[in-house]
Amino acid sequence: MSAVRPRHSVLPGRFVRLEPLTLDLIPDLHRAIAVPEVFAGGYGGGPAGLHPDLDGFTAWARAYYPWDELPFAVRLVEGNTPGAVVGTSSLADLDLPGESAQLGWTAYAPAVWGTVVNAETKLLLLGSAFAAGFGRISIQADSLNTRSRAAISGIGAVFEGVRRRDKRRADGSWRDTAVYSVLSDEWPAVRARLEERVERFAAGLPDAPPPLE
Repeated sequence: MSAVRPRHSVLPGRFVRLEPLTLDLIPDLHRAIAVPEVFAGGYGGGPAGLHPDLDGFTAWARAYYPWDELPFAVRLVEGNTPGAVVGTSSLADLDLPGESAQLGWTAYAPAVWGTVVNAETKLLLLGSAFAAGFGRISIQADSLNTRSRAAISGIGAVFEGVRRRDKRRADGSWRDTAVYSVLSDEWPAVRARLEERVERFAAGLPDAPPPLE
């Protein structure tokens, strides 16, 4: 049985709310992520891909995000009230017969790095994908982006290897891409790890470091 396309609708969590990304939300996303810290590690093609002005960022966003698939805005939840947009993430490269997809195009405002935002965003998106029958979700990063790679490993994704000379960066150089994945039979353990991190945040406890491999 093949996977089915997940619904592109609001995914509510305890601390974040994922909403379908629309052009109307681009100014909010610009305020959140159009800063050097986000692009320094390779996001959006690296530092040369940063467009600090709204018009330039909008033109870049129109070309960069997978608009015909499942891009989301990540919004904080403050009590029962939706708060600020603090980032974005997408499910794309949807291969329904092959039951595979990629979770990526992910960036957050530096103010929420190291908080519950990434863990709950991954929990919601991976949960949506596996509920729709996908068997493999890949997560990728520039091989030089040590922060993103640590975050991917920290959720329990399995490192598959480095795809060499994979994509051009905005400055014309070639990036090597580190590839990770989560399979459907690995999802229960990954989900438990993510849920534990959300619960620790709810209890006011520090995030537990990932176990040594």
